[in-house]
Amino acid sequence: QVQLVESGGGLVQAGGSLRLSCAASGRTFSSYAMGWFRQAPGKEREFVAAISASAGSTYYAHSVKGRFTISRDNAKNTVYLQMNTLKPEDTAVYYCAADWFKGDAVRTRVSSYDYWGQGTQVTVSS
Repeated sequence: QVQLVESGGGLVQAGGSLRLSCAASGRTFSSYAMGWFRQAPGKEREFVAAISASAGSTYYAHSVKGRFTISRDNAKNTVYLQMNTLKPEDTAVYYCAADWFKGDAVRTRVSSYDYWGQGTQVTVSS
């Protein structure tokens, strides 16, 4: 069992930056690939970024590539999402998720992830 708690969301102007954090409970954090997803009102939850269990691989949605960076600190059981050059279309609730998927690969489907946080709101004003 893994519990995930996101933090760091808020209101920011377009062009600004935010860093989201996701703290995980449990002693097996380093065995999980971690992902960030987001969901805007009236839209389906979508993949944003993922990092492998070993931190050797990362993958980004096309819409955020070059602006967002995912990282993890296995000693702190925490995964981060640094978001730069934010746009109004980045406004959404952001969720972190854990995928019991060892090795140096990541997955992008919502259904692949086993545990989810409660989400943190990110609002980007124009």
